[in-house]
Amino acid sequence: MERTDYCIIGGGIVGLATAYQLLRKEPDASLVLLEAASSLASHQTGHNSGVIHSGIYYAPGSLKAEFSKAGARQTKEFCREHGISWAEPGKLLVATSAVELERLDRLEERAAIHGLGCERVDRGELNRREPNVSGLGALFIPSTGIVDYAEVARKLAGLISAAGGRVVTGAKVASIVEHSDRVVVATGQAAYSCRRLVACAGLQSDRLAELAGMKTDVQIIPFRGEYFELPDSKRDYVSHLIYPVPDPDLPFLGVHLTPTIDGSITVGPNAVLGLAREGYPKFSVNLRDVARYARFPGLWHVARANTATAVREVRNSLFKGSYLQECRKYAPGLAKEDLLPREAGIRAQAVRRDGTLVHDFLLAGTDRMLHVLNAPSPAATAALPIGEHLAGKAALRRAA
Repeated sequence: MERTDYCIIGGGIVGLATAYQLLRKEPDASLVLLEAASSLASHQTGHNSGVIHSGIYYAPGSLKAEFSKAGARQTKEFCREHGISWAEPGKLLVATSAVELERLDRLEERAAIHGLGCERVDRGELNRREPNVSGLGALFIPSTGIVDYAEVARKLAGLISAAGGRVVTGAKVASIVEHSDRVVVATGQAAYSCRRLVACAGLQSDRLAELAGMKTDVQIIPFRGEYFELPDSKRDYVSHLIYPVPDPDLPFLGVHLTPTIDGSITVGPNAVLGLAREGYPKFSVNLRDVARYARFPGLWHVARANTATAVREVRNSLFKGSYLQECRKYAPGLAKEDLLPREAGIRAQAVRRDGTLVHDFLLAGTDRMLHVLNAPSPAATAALPIGEHLAGKAALRRAA
């Protein structure tokens, strides 16, 4: 059995950032990071739109707001330091109705509270900046950026290894047993005895907590986000990130156009209930995953409260023409043939038994374990300060 100071479970960007920050705080510590998949960043980190978020959406005082603003700054600094390509095209939140113009007012007020620079854009200026975008007005956030988070994750892994940590892939955790002075973590190939465990397991976070004997009232419900990509002939269709004005009553931001760091433009995502936590091809089904959430009362509370939205999202998933109508609200020139297939993403959404969607970061701990039960967007943007926060908690709680 290998003995180590720290064991991190999860090779996504949050787990990697936590390991990186722990070794920065304690250079002499021993650390192992375990990832079940055969490669790092293979789930949420490698299946997102690559946006470096500004934090404008998030309630002042929330962990999301605090982490997002710090994360945007630290992510850009990290990329500069390590030669990772990134860009700052800025984001236009486009209003297409009088109600959305009123919502822009509130978002502009929130931006001021967060100390974010932004600019109100009228219809004429919007058309000048983005001839293919139609709207009554927009809010421009210049600090919004783009990056390949999988590349950031790989660089973190390299820095962890260079600092003496070990990153082990293909290491699915089979058991977690907490003792008074140790936590023993076993995979199919090896066992590790650590002084502190931090689990950043994303789509499997609730299962890892249960495996460790923790009692929680949340379950991960997978929401599948389906993306399209514009053809090469439309790679200059927009120059900024184009987002709809979010509905405060809905948990997702809606379909948007996002230039990526590789030069393509993605369209999406929608948000439909996933039938598999880690099944990315369309119509993927994992009966174990479905049976688990079908028995969970929280899912049915969510379903009853969001029936109309769910029906619309399923319709958009099944019919490209319906999906296209969402895009044409602010990009009327797009045609069905412009929507080329792109790999989907799956969002790990923590839901309480009473149907409450957990919108902020959620942690649970014991004397020697810390479990991240919910790491919603902007987790990728905010990974470095989240990792620093988790490292601080792990180090402070670490027994002598």
